[in-house]
Amino acid sequence: ALAEGLSWNWSTFPEYLDAIAAIPHTVDFLAQVPHDPLRVYVMGKRAIAEQEATDDDIARMRDVLRDALEAGACGFSTGRSDNHRSSLGEETPASEATGRELCGIAEAFVGLDHGVLQAVSDYDMARGDEHFDREFDLIEQMHDAAGGRPLSISTMQRDHSPTQWRWILGRAERMVARGANVRCQVAPRAIGVMLGLEATFQPFMGFPSFKKIHDQPLAEKVRIMRDPEFKRRLLTEKSEPLAGDGSSIPPLADYFLENIELLSLRLFRLGEVPNYEPEGPECIGARAIATGEPVLGLIYDALLEQDGKALIYFPLYNYTGMNLDTVHEMLNHPLAIPGLSDGGAHVGTVCDASFPTFLLQHWGRDRARGRLPLEKLIKMQAFDTARFIGLDDRGAVLPGQKADLNVIDFDHLQLLHPRMLRDLPAGGHRLMQGARGYLATLVGGQVIAENGELTAARPGKLVRLGHGRASSRAA
Repeated sequence: ALAEGLSWNWSTFPEYLDAIAAIPHTVDFLAQVPHDPLRVYVMGKRAIAEQEATDDDIARMRDVLRDALEAGACGFSTGRSDNHRSSLGEETPASEATGRELCGIAEAFVGLDHGVLQAVSDYDMARGDEHFDREFDLIEQMHDAAGGRPLSISTMQRDHSPTQWRWILGRAERMVARGANVRCQVAPRAIGVMLGLEATFQPFMGFPSFKKIHDQPLAEKVRIMRDPEFKRRLLTEKSEPLAGDGSSIPPLADYFLENIELLSLRLFRLGEVPNYEPEGPECIGARAIATGEPVLGLIYDALLEQDGKALIYFPLYNYTGMNLDTVHEMLNHPLAIPGLSDGGAHVGTVCDASFPTFLLQHWGRDRARGRLPLEKLIKMQAFDTARFIGLDDRGAVLPGQKADLNVIDFDHLQLLHPRMLRDLPAGGHRLMQGARGYLATLVGGQVIAENGELTAARPGKLVRLGHGRASSRAA
């Protein structure tokens, strides 16, 4: 979709900013420089995981980042996760970058009064919790090398190291105590994936019988799968490996399929009215135990609901306790800032652009226990986020602030069931989730949406940071 859909009328980051600024937009937006493409831009084919950057490479990456920041980029982000993979199945280019590289690049911020740092890491948890401090040290060193620019750190609970999130908060608190501006990005719900016949991933995609019908239209696929003989035959098969041999599917997928009986205790019907905090007895595994039916048979039937458009919710992170109590504690931490809402990544299996609405609906109204004040939730999303990034002209309803407003019928605010659209270039598909209850949305005082439907107004602009002050100008 990227190769087909982009005009590629740019090469440098400043040229990229000019190119996207020229496109009509509904809302204002910023651009951040990600480590992976920066590394590939400078190092070419050498920019693979575990390929160490030379001093010249680091100097060039620093210069490219500096040019981007001076052109108005809002910051720099780096990722150190073992689960992220390239389209060829390789580890992402910057996942094992050295501290020397991170610090050398971060020096691009020195002397500037704008720009933020963002880091996500699993802290080598697969190799043992003893690696945590060493990995966090790299993030802290990067922050210091950048002259102490504001830093946000992705913070979540992982089953493999269920108390790691407390260590992240603890290290962040220590940084703040010595004068650093650090915030922990917290998701308002579990971070997970959607499994479905239209989605990128579902448990039968490696089964020989399903492979034969994989390319059929959904209606035909559902018709075939409703044949009892087809179901009987498929359920006698085993999944073939999906990862490796250049596949972009991570090894985690094969682990998932090999351990489907165990992981079914974390699989839930999402439901036509989405439920993102289901209780343990509602999972498919618990139902299999209660009824004596096979797990795969129940999953098979669940995928055929809603004429094949049903989704199974698989919460991966923030759900170790089978509830959102840990998230409640994270959101209440003074360093918390809402984030981690993938809206443009993993679009065939993740639909987390609905995080902002979920934060208001679930935590401000629907949760049976441990609700949070609505005023706090809105302040976190609007004012706190704007000020952390360096936007001092918006985020509050005050004279002189930008008139970016939502008019919400809060009593009727409701997320809808995600639906699959095939509107990306080259036939690409994406999950899209709507919501009821938004009466109007204004950007700069112009109405860009009424009752959930976009108007023709396109007042949105690229916001460029910097130019001698920690504020914004649109271009």
